[in-house]
Amino acid sequence: MTTAAISNDSVYQSVIECLRVEAAAIDIAADNLDPQSVNSAIALLNACTGKVIVTGVGKSGVIAQKIAQTLTSTGTAAIFMHPSDALHGSLGMVSGGDVVIALSNSGETEELIAILPTFQQRNAEVISIVGDISSTLGKISKVALDASVDKEACSLNLAPTASTTVALAIGDALAVALMNVKGLTTEDFASNHPSGRLGKRLTVRVADLMHPSPEIRVDANWLDVVKAISSYALGAVNVVDNDRSLLGIVTDGDLRRTVERTSSAMLDTLSARDMMTPDPITVDPLMLAYDALRLMEERSSQISVLPVVDGFECVGLLRIHDIVRHGI
Repeated sequence: MTTAAISNDSVYQSVIECLRVEAAAIDIAADNLDPQSVNSAIALLNACTGKVIVTGVGKSGVIAQKIAQTLTSTGTAAIFMHPSDALHGSLGMVSGGDVVIALSNSGETEELIAILPTFQQRNAEVISIVGDISSTLGKISKVALDASVDKEACSLNLAPTASTTVALAIGDALAVALMNVKGLTTEDFASNHPSGRLGKRLTVRVADLMHPSPEIRVDANWLDVVKAISSYALGAVNVVDNDRSLLGIVTDGDLRRTVERTSSAMLDTLSARDMMTPDPITVDPLMLAYDALRLMEERSSQISVLPVVDGFECVGLLRIHDIVRHGI
């Protein structure tokens, strides 16, 4: 094999052409799918009393694994079964009430065809995502979903590219439609994703990350404000009245700017009232931390701390640093 000398522009065009071929293939697949077949597939999956088994060989097997994971994460229990393993004992996991999603571009994959009779014997319904609905797999399936493509994105029209993309897209579409049919809520989704950034954005609340309210009174002098900010080491202090109702907030920046514009002779006259930002933006302890992060960031001038108010009582301080450090 020789390495051809090609320009950077040619490389770029090759990448863009691949993306366009695969995008066009998905567009065509959307037009080719039979409405009755789609509805039947969703009905079978929704009525499944066992488990969903997704299977395929080679590149189709890799796509099948991803589809199984997507189904599971969106509320439908699914597992991947490799046809070769099935032929050597894994067929024991198949039972009545199961639904099988079988992937094959040709529809004639030997290992896959070899295990189809067992599915029939055990009353496991088969949905195929297949490149040729007239193939053996397509004909034997309860529902065959047309995943045919005119050509692969590979310049040799050999490597599975457009065909695997279409199969994956159809699998994703089934999972999303099934999720909608089942009425999966944000809370349901979060319970399946308790870790990682996605899970944290859906579950972690302000109360989980906030610091106990660092407080001073409105008549505190400037030196007391400096000492309070240094003592709490949070970059700000809440200004409250005797009932702990929030009056304002003094940040490091507020303190610095006030001192800069005040003459030395007048420093002793300064109080928290002169330094604070009155009626600041606040958050509730039960607000999602991710929503609080968006409140801090999606504004013309970013803010890094927010007072936390529960009803009329100031209860905490939330820092953007704590949200980011938590991986949200």
